[in-house]
Amino acid sequence: MNLLELLGDHTFRTVLSGTVSIGVVSGAIGCFAYLRRQSLVGDVVSHSSLLGVMLFFLASYWITGEGSKSLVVLIPGAMLSGIAALSLTRFIVSRTSVRDDSGMGVMLAIFFGTGILLLRWVQKSSPPIPGRSGLQNYLFGMAASMTQGDLVMIAIIGVSSIVVMLLFWKELKVYTFDPLLARSLGFRTSLLDLLLVAILVNGIVIGIQCIGVVLMVAMLVTPAAAARQWTQLLGPMVTLAATIGGLCGFVGSIASAEFSSMPTGPVVILTGVLIFIISLLFSPSRGLVARKWKQSLNRSTVVKRRGESK
Repeated sequence: MNLLELLGDHTFRTVLSGTVSIGVVSGAIGCFAYLRRQSLVGDVVSHSSLLGVMLFFLASYWITGEGSKSLVVLIPGAMLSGIAALSLTRFIVSRTSVRDDSGMGVMLAIFFGTGILLLRWVQKSSPPIPGRSGLQNYLFGMAASMTQGDLVMIAIIGVSSIVVMLLFWKELKVYTFDPLLARSLGFRTSLLDLLLVAILVNGIVIGIQCIGVVLMVAMLVTPAAAARQWTQLLGPMVTLAATIGGLCGFVGSIASAEFSSMPTGPVVILTGVLIFIISLLFSPSRGLVARKWKQSLNRSTVVKRRGESK
């Protein structure tokens, strides 16, 4: 089946639009997490979001008599759960001698473990809870279950996050590279940190249905890490990371449509990993091959000059 035939299918167009949008937003926002070395923050948010998904699913069941798997219902829960995990981490770190990474690891275990516990309970509950089928797909993603309503939700959150990032570009740029300079310039760094966390959470939770809570952190970090190999400027890095993320979503959607045995989420992530490996090896300034070539040229130059001096 060629691309034109695939584009004629409504389900494929929905999946393609969703995965490309997720890749673009996550790639762009992930640059700030990567540069601030907060990849573990993304890991905590993505895994902790499972608890919020399960709590809001159960809330919808208790209210309506049937659990809803719509992103309109579940994404707010994922957001609140991710923010709660980060807030509790910072509270513990500020009140005790526990370090940031240890606190995040504890919160990840608590929130993700509780989410898994609720997921298992819902799956094995008797009588069965209406609407519970497919909840396990939030672990590794199920792009094919995406609806037009989910796509609209992803678009609203994604566009709003990008707009906020662009509106506060100067402040976020200074804060990312030098928080002390940002404070000395009069920027309210606590608000900037909160803003950065908010858009980071948004960039993660929009992908929990398509990519899954386990793999979503890779979607946040991998495009940014690949883009960093090609440029040292934040603007081009964000643009390139967004492009790489969108390309990963595009390739993953086509591969899963052509080969039914290939799940979209893992293919999207593996595409990003492949691009990262290529960037790590062949980027002109930071690539391993380029470095080895420069070292070889330098050695040849030194040997040649020594020979001429003799």
